[in-house]
Amino acid sequence: MSEEITYADLKFQDSSKKENIHEFDGVGIKAPPAPFHGWRQRALALTLLCLLLLVGLGILGSIFYTTLKIETGKLNKMQNFKEELQKNVSLQLIHNKNSSKMIRDLSITLQEIATKLCHELYKREPEHKCKPCPKAWMWHEDSCYTLSDHYETWQKSVMFCSAQNASLLTIKNKSVLEFIKSKKLRSYWLGLSNREYQDYQNLDETIIPSNWLTQRRNDVNDRMFCGYINTQYVYYEDCTFRMKFICEKLANPVEVKSTLLSEIPDGKYS
Repeated sequence: MSEEITYADLKFQDSSKKENIHEFDGVGIKAPPAPFHGWRQRALALTLLCLLLLVGLGILGSIFYTTLKIETGKLNKMQNFKEELQKNVSLQLIHNKNSSKMIRDLSITLQEIATKLCHELYKREPEHKCKPCPKAWMWHEDSCYTLSDHYETWQKSVMFCSAQNASLLTIKNKSVLEFIKSKKLRSYWLGLSNREYQDYQNLDETIIPSNWLTQRRNDVNDRMFCGYINTQYVYYEDCTFRMKFICEKLANPVEVKSTLLSEIPDGKYS
């Protein structure tokens, strides 16, 4: 039994010696490890790749910076152009506004001149072509007037005037009052009624808007009393009576061209 153990120990020792022999060369020096050529090549390739990446990033950064600089310059130019354009548009709008005002003022002035000139022509020739009223109508300020010789009730007189796009005469200012007084009219219906019957009233006292076109009825006998002019006075009568009447309507604007060109070279008026 002891012999087997001794043999095993010797064998184990022999194998240990063999391993130690491999670790040293023939002169008893330990052999160097095998060279790592593959690792060096991979490290070099990785280094070159990093360098290439850094160079690429540098190139990309340079391109990006150059492009950004160019685009920023273009954007600034566009912004400046936009601001200049807005400024020009604002100036043009102001100019157009001033021009429109000048044209409007000039049109108003020409209209006033044409109206005054037409008034003078109308005084010389009542049916002058510049007159802004229909034929046979009288012109005063901005209204036209016509006298009807037909005898009608007040209601039918209203209807007749309405058919002419007009209404029965109403006197609401001093100018119209003096114009009507100058005509010395007798027995003409007016667009006037009162709360109750009155014998007469001075024409100057009728310039009260609340008195005109009220069409009120008398509470006692339910009769309607309407006013008519008789020279300097206004009388009231049952609206079913027949009288003459006077209509009024707004005059058309005077035509500037036909008025200003109405004077011929020899100094006469057409």
